[in-house]
Amino acid sequence: MRGLLITLGILVFIGILAYFGLKGPYNTMVEKDETVKGAWSQVEDQYQRRFDLVGNLVETVKGYADKEEKILVEVTQARAAAMAAMQSTTSDGQPDLAAIQQTQGRLSGAMRGMFGYTENYPELKSSQLFSDLQAQLEGTENRISTARSRFNDTVQDYNKLIRKFPNNMIAGMFDFDEKDYFESTDGAEKAPEVKF
Repeated sequence: MRGLLITLGILVFIGILAYFGLKGPYNTMVEKDETVKGAWSQVEDQYQRRFDLVGNLVETVKGYADKEEKILVEVTQARAAAMAAMQSTTSDGQPDLAAIQQTQGRLSGAMRGMFGYTENYPELKSSQLFSDLQAQLEGTENRISTARSRFNDTVQDYNKLIRKFPNNMIAGMFDFDEKDYFESTDGAEKAPEVKF
């Protein structure tokens, strides 16, 4: 009987040690995972702001350049594709960053084309509504860049945490997987060409 009590006491002691040894790292991983999700939410928020502004901008440009639909259609289609990509996920339920990056790049290119196109319409350029929307859109682009950077910082912090020993064993036990970084699209290092 005494041997059973000693064995039981040792098992309880080991259980308590395991609980306190796992509790801290596990809770930290949960915190960091939620921080990554929150940072991604901020990126999505800025994308939504951009989608809303682009829609208003397209309508404003349409009022001045009704005959020139090609660029407006391109911007509208790029916006729709980017909005759809925001809803796509990978097989593990994470946002499909590759699809998002590709469609956001397409939208940025289409918008550059629209802004270059508006150079032919001096009355549009001088329109206060167009100027205000363009300024808001430029500010939104800066916010998107900042939100992406913060997202990558939180991903880096999370990935470092779950890859360090002994956290990597705990992460493996509880399915904490590495997160993908937001990367620029191929060719983003080259300045865009606007031609008419």
